[in-house]
Amino acid sequence: MKKSLLLSFALLVMIGSLLTACAGTASASLDGSWTLISYGSSSNPTPAVADTDASLTFDKDGQLSGNVGCNGFGGEYKVDGNAITCGRIMSTMMYCTDPIMQQEGTTLAVLVETVTFKLDGDQLTITSADGNSVLVLARK
Repeated sequence: MKKSLLLSFALLVMIGSLLTACAGTASASLDGSWTLISYGSSSNPTPAVADTDASLTFDKDGQLSGNVGCNGFGGEYKVDGNAITCGRIMSTMMYCTDPIMQQEGTTLAVLVETVTFKLDGDQLTITSADGNSVLVLARK
């Protein structure tokens, strides 16, 4: 009986450890595609423009790409703790009307320097280096 109880306990500990490891890995990763929910002032973000495919993708190989409603963009990024450092971001240069151009300009301006990020479940908040601007995104 003691052997059976000990074996059951050991099995439960192993299953719990595996579940914790899997849950921790998935939530701590920027890898994947994210949809823009809001952007702009950290005290009062502006909702993303409706009916636009505004998204960012962080690839495992250190490449960032996306489209914030009008132009496609891409570049390199590195993560260190809760900081993201973006390399030079290249973008197409098509003209679009406001508010899409404002959304695009603000979003790309946030990604210029080393920024901080916070993951809360499937929500990612990226805060500009000066703390004045944010991008709020949801995992696709």
